[in-house]
Amino acid sequence: MNVSRIGIMTSGGDAPGMNAAVRASVRMADHLGLEVVGIRDGYQGLLNGQIITIEPHQLDGIERLGGTILGTSRSAEFRTPQGLEGALEQLNRQNIEALIVIGGEGSFQGAHTLHRRGFPVVGVPASIDNDVGGTAVAIGVDTAINTALDAIDRLRDTAAAFRRAFVVEVMGRHSGWIALQAAIASGAEMVLIPEVPVPIETVLHRMREMKASGKSHFVLVAAEGISPTAAEIHAHLSQGGSVGFESRLTILGHIQRGGSPTAFDRLLAARLAARAVEELKAGRSGTVIGLRAMKTVVTPLDEVITEPHQFDPETYRFAEILAG
Repeated sequence: MNVSRIGIMTSGGDAPGMNAAVRASVRMADHLGLEVVGIRDGYQGLLNGQIITIEPHQLDGIERLGGTILGTSRSAEFRTPQGLEGALEQLNRQNIEALIVIGGEGSFQGAHTLHRRGFPVVGVPASIDNDVGGTAVAIGVDTAINTALDAIDRLRDTAAAFRRAFVVEVMGRHSGWIALQAAIASGAEMVLIPEVPVPIETVLHRMREMKASGKSHFVLVAAEGISPTAAEIHAHLSQGGSVGFESRLTILGHIQRGGSPTAFDRLLAARLAARAVEELKAGRSGTVIGLRAMKTVVTPLDEVITEPHQFDPETYRFAEILAG
């Protein structure tokens, strides 16, 4: 496989560090003598022919920006047989010989369908939920955790001042990674994640225990995908679930997706994206570039889409030990 022109897209949910990945891939491609084009708005943009030329000098300073200069979207059309054919037709029409997809689990499902049709593609994991296989950590995770941590630290100040319980919902529909890491780092009294269902009676019991032990306030960090939800727990506390604390609910929401990426995320993005370009230049594709033991590693797309990032019970046990 002799590649001379590659396309780069960001797809799915945005993650801090995506711009740093775009910049690094363009810089490495230029170094290796490859032509680069950007695809706006993910797979939907590909179907619509939204292709732009990118020159290295156009990307100065973007590594510090959140979001993605290429835009992103989720495309139901691409997931149809007609959509796949349309994407392959656009790639051929634009003389794009290989593709780098910067995104998460759903984006890699799309990359895998292109790979199965024989089109060269390499994935770069970017997802604040850290639910992508093939890597210990995805681009954007560190920034999202630090954003959540900053908010929780501030909320603890007011929780202590008013002797209240704060229920803080962070992102994580199916993954409790942000909640776990932010809870450990912030010294939260309790953490709830989708991987370990906890009945509301256990939550109330923990709060009563903490109150009886002399605790003046209580911070509960909850992933958005738990059941009962953070809002339901707060409602129960507010409607007579007497635990000795007045409850307040804070939903951090999409604030965790934005903002300038941390140094770790910028460096991670640069390393993974540059390696992706090197793999395509060497004629290797159908893979995802990840980080394990601080080294870049290559994992087949087949494995990544069938083996998502695994939940670590030991981290949850550690959070439980440190809680309170």
